Amino acid sequence: MPEEVELSAAPGFVEPQLGAEFPGLRLDWLSVHTRLRNSPPDVRERLRSLSNRYRGASVVAMRTQPIPHAYRAFFRQIGLDPDATRVPSEQAAVTRLLHGGFRSQDLVEDALLIALVETGVPVWALNADLVDAGGLGLRTTGGGERFGTVEQPLASGRLVIADAQRVHALLFGLVAPGHGVARDTRRIALFAVGVSGVPGIHLEEALWTCGEMLSTV
Repeated sequence: MPEEVELSAAPGFVEPQLGAEFPGLRLDWLSVHTRLRNSPPDVRERLRSLSNRYRGASVVAMRTQPIPHAYRAFFRQIGLDPDATRVPSEQAAVTRLLHGGFRSQDLVEDALLIALVETGVPVWALNADLVDAGGLGLRTTGGGERFGTVEQPLASGRLVIADAQRVHALLFGLVAPGHGVARDTRRIALFAVGVSGVPGIHLEEALWTCGEMLSTV
């Protein structure tokens, strides 16, 4: 029987100064009991079907659509050029064109990709056993903080996903080494980041999409 999954996303915290500087910035997250494994046939077929959505002209037109446009605007606000550092949905579309289709990796990566393609909202996965019970949120780094098991020092003022104890990922960037999903992971924390112009219902849908697929054994 499928294991139970919490399909009701919880709101994460946003550091007050970040919320004031970037109205609409938010993080939602949920946890699911699952394990890393190959995707079943229905998930692989879903990826193949989604691959047919993308042709060259549709990828170029993506940036004018409301959700990709909102993320592009936010990237500019935080000093990223969205034409050089693509927003997640555009990066997925370009990768599909280069590879001729979406390639199945494993159930976790496939679920994240399907949620992104279907909603435009990026979702990331962490080992939930490393997440503090108080939950995830968005903040800036202080002095002397370290990044994952490699203990890489982080510059002060970096935008990160964190909890009360540690930094888990860079905002729209890498998951901290050792904090991702591994073969022995049995509980996964999924989180989605929204920005101004992205309705909260889209974050909830993206997380629900992932949670539903990952909870099916």
